[in-house]
Amino acid sequence: MTPTTPAAEPDLLYSEDEDALRAAVRALLADRCDPATVLAALETGRPYDPELWRALTAEIGVAGLLVPEKFGGQGAGPREAAVVLEELGRAVAPVPYLTSAVLAVTALLGCDTDRTEVAGPLADLAEGRTVGALAVPLPTAPGGTGPATVRADADGALTGRVTSVADAAGAGLLLVPAEGPDGPALYAVDAAADGVRTEPVTPLDLTRPLAHVVFEGAPGRPLARGERARTAVQRALRTGAGLLASEQLGLAEWCLTETVRYTGERTQFGRPVGSFQALKHRMAALWLDVASARAAARNAADALAGDGPDAPVAVAVAQAYCAPVAVRAAEECIQLHAGIGMTWEHPAHLYLKRAKTDELALGTPGRHRDALATLVDLAAP
Repeated sequence: MTPTTPAAEPDLLYSEDEDALRAAVRALLADRCDPATVLAALETGRPYDPELWRALTAEIGVAGLLVPEKFGGQGAGPREAAVVLEELGRAVAPVPYLTSAVLAVTALLGCDTDRTEVAGPLADLAEGRTVGALAVPLPTAPGGTGPATVRADADGALTGRVTSVADAAGAGLLLVPAEGPDGPALYAVDAAADGVRTEPVTPLDLTRPLAHVVFEGAPGRPLARGERARTAVQRALRTGAGLLASEQLGLAEWCLTETVRYTGERTQFGRPVGSFQALKHRMAALWLDVASARAAARNAADALAGDGPDAPVAVAVAQAYCAPVAVRAAEECIQLHAGIGMTWEHPAHLYLKRAKTDELALGTPGRHRDALATLVDLAAP
């Protein structure tokens, strides 16, 4: 019997380069994305903060972390992208990083990058010259795309409608899974082209806008066909779901830190409310949840970076665990802030809205638990 090679041990620690990247992103966000700025931006109606996005892409190069250097990217990987998403989650930053630099980029990398039709858009996304969006409903889980709602004719003209596409309103490039004459295919469509219409919808999380996208004979450029197209989309969804756990981790960490700070400063009956035993227990329990979420999120990022056979399991575990932790952390943050936590001026509501939206994005926790049971061959009770 041939012995099997044992799987590499996961590396859950941060490298020096990852710590340096975190420090750079955190410093920029502290300077340009404080809570008051985020709240003010929500009232402008803009799909994202273009100045902040330019700073992140031009000064730090975050948009190209997953893109090889030969296409103008940084040649890094999911671990580094996870660090960026942690910081963006801590700031509930209104930028299209998950949708453009993760989902759209990963879908393009699954196509033939030797083709100009693929390499060109990849370089544009890496350098931040354009914003991309994978035209699938935000709740779509890995393995759950379902039948295509867009069809393409022999000339590449696309017709159909995709609902609840995240960041579609601010995208310049749409990557559209469609049913072509010869089966499934992935097309690139300019968002400003004739025959493309976006219908904004009011989302719960105003920092990540949604829109329905309608195609009425829109010209599409084929990027991949058949199994390659299907695999490219599935890989993008899996990578997005796995790295979304890091955004949820950053969000939960901010909520815990802010709650500890506030309860240590607010006094009642002549003592800080954080000294009351009941609140100590709640925050201690939340600390344990966040610590476990960090392990799950880091494991998913490391598994995606290694591209091993255990990556789907790591992603399913991370999403099944981190999504509820983020919601619980945001709920505790609002409740332990008492009256001020319920106001528009306090940013706590931004975190709850992002956490609830992330809980549905790229598959619900229940969907990921079902996937995990199948992956590890665990029969239902």
